[in-house]
Amino acid sequence: MQFRLLTAVTVFLGSYLPLAVILFSQSINYTALRQGICWPLKEGLCELPIIDAGYSIAFLIVTIACFAMTVLFLSLIKPGQDIVISDAEYVPTDLMNYTLPYIVSFMGINYNETNKFVGFCVFLAWMFWITHKSGQTFLNPILIALGWRLYNVTYQFAGSTDTHKGRALVKGYLEPGRFKQSQVQDIQIIKP
Repeated sequence: MQFRLLTAVTVFLGSYLPLAVILFSQSINYTALRQGICWPLKEGLCELPIIDAGYSIAFLIVTIACFAMTVLFLSLIKPGQDIVISDAEYVPTDLMNYTLPYIVSFMGINYNETNKFVGFCVFLAWMFWITHKSGQTFLNPILIALGWRLYNVTYQFAGSTDTHKGRALVKGYLEPGRFKQSQVQDIQIIKP
């Protein structure tokens, strides 16, 4: 199962929202925060207590936007086609793919150190490429936290005797039975 590149990038980047929050929280100058924030910001008189604000805020905004688009996209899908699932096997999430970047974030990524930041971006690009090419884009811990699960399914369209195999992203748990689904690229979206 491979999604179009833009869809896959959106889902992938949205899954790293917690990492963006961690990196953003590491860019806050907590000693300056204790002094309070003055308003309006005037040059020389007061400033935001954020170190390296540009990259950390940009990464946070991008991941928030991608996560919001993923959730919005999934909520707008209205399954309408009947299928009968004869076998459903839960696909466990390989958390190692998502854990490694979090570990790297605590090894001293600093937005001012260009070589480390570029290396981190290359690492994320490599993780995306592997995830996309292996068809594991929706093995996403943040979607699991929202109640979505990925299944390998054997199914038939209602009224047909042809058996198909594929993957289904399911809101909740899935047992064999009759459901309504909507196919998005190579995956069935099921909301029991």
